[in-house]
This record gives sequence, C-alpha cells and structure tokens, in this order.
Amino acid sequence: MERIVTGPATAASPPLGTPFPTGSLPDVAGLLDGVPRQRELPAPAVPAPAPAAAAPAPARTRFSFRPWHLLPGPVRTPFTFAYTAVLAVTSLIAAYAAPGLMYALYQDSSTDVAHLVRTPVLVLLASALWIAGGVLSPYAVAFVLVLTALERRIGGARAACVFLTGHVLATLATEVPVGLAVLFGHLPTTSLHRLDYGISFGVAASVGALAGLLTPWVRWPVLALAAGMLVNDLIAFQDPMTNWGHLIALGLGVAGWPLVRSWRLPALSPVSV
Repeated sequence: MERIVTGPATAASPPLGTPFPTGSLPDVAGLLDGVPRQRELPAPAVPAPAPAAAAPAPARTRFSFRPWHLLPGPVRTPFTFAYTAVLAVTSLIAAYAAPGLMYALYQDSSTDVAHLVRTPVLVLLASALWIAGGVLSPYAVAFVLVLTALERRIGGARAACVFLTGHVLATLATEVPVGLAVLFGHLPTTSLHRLDYGISFGVAASVGALAGLLTPWVRWPVLALAAGMLVNDLIAFQDPMTNWGHLIALGLGVAGWPLVRSWRLPALSPVSV
C-alpha cells in the first residue's frame, strides 16, 4: 500500500527562458563584510646591530729606563760599539807601551798646524784614535754614554757624521787662527808644533746634538751642565785653545738641531733613555 504524504504544495518551476524577477533575489551586500581576511605573513625579523666595540684606551707614555741601553752593543749601536773597542785597544797600548814610543805616536797623530798642512786627512783621522787622559777620563765616559744615546736616536752613520763634523771643524777653527797668527808674526814659529789629539771635540759636538733630541726637562739641564763645565775650563786658562775648541764644538752640535731632529728614528720614544 502506498503511503501518501500530505503537505504544503510547492510552486511550479517557471518555464525555461523566463527571467527572474529582480525583487526575488536576496540582498547580499551586507554579506561581503563577513568574508574572512587573508592571513598576513609576519615581516622578517631584522637582527639588531651589535653594539660597537669600545675603542681601546690610548697607552700611557711612561718613562722607559733600561740600564743596559746606556752601553753600546753590536746590534743596536754598531758604530759606537766598534769605535769603543778601537779606543779600548789604543788605550791599552798607551798604558803599556814605552813612553818614547807613545810620544812618537802622539806627535805623528797631532793636528797641529805643521801636520795639517802636510797630511790633513791622515792626522784628522789618527788624532781621533786616542783618548787624552786615558780610558777613565771624563771624556771617555761621556763618549760611551753620549754616542750610544745619539746612535740609538739617529742611527750609526749619522752619529758618526755628527762626531766627525765636530772633531774636524772645531780642530780647524782653533788651528787655522794659530797658523795665521804665526804667518803675520803675532806668534812664534814654535806654535806650529804642539800635541793636539783626542776625541773631546767630537764628544762635545755629540752632546750638543743629543740635547736637541731630548725632552725639554732633560735637554736644558744637560746643556747647561756641559756648557758650565767647558766655561769653567776656559776660565782656568790652562789650555785656552783646546777650551775654545770644546765650546765651538758644543755650539756646532746645537746649531745642528734642525738636521738631527729630521734624522730621528721613528721607533724610539723621545722620553726613553
């Protein structure tokens, strides 16, 4: 038996081709707001810049004193080391050789007017091989200390140039006036022959040059002490010609300050010894 369902009747579908009435469509304008938004990808994280490293504090300049730097060495100061060795040998010869032999050697090495006229180059070099007063004289000690310090600051060749310039120019400055005085009759001919040898002129010039490379609080006391000692010797009037030569050599070293300062080696601090 067929079961019959009773209910409301449905409207019949319109025929094909019939347009839908406008009023029959539902209003969907308000439904657009309900469309879900697309998920946005998060922006890539940018790492924060690392903090800049703090600049290292500048090293403090300290007074560098090393006692062994006061003495010459074959590596750092070869000129002073070799020259000191030569002077040590000649000083031993002077101490143990016969007096007659030493007098002859001193006379042949003397830079007096008679020898300067005949063999100037030979006597200027030979006179710098002897130390007047022996190896323990003040000029011998000053030679080692001053030439070592000067060579460490400007190099061996330039230190030798300073030493030889003072030695040669101061010698000529004292001997040429003697020769002229003898020539014009103001001095006897015996003044042409005298013993004049040693390293003191070169040492005095090196002291003057070295003072220009030191800091002011060291420069002026060193220069005042050296000049005071030389002036005191001049006042004593024991050997005025040599004493004037020492002052001239010291002045030559001071006059060379602009040049030796341009020669300063960059690796050495001006406050070090």
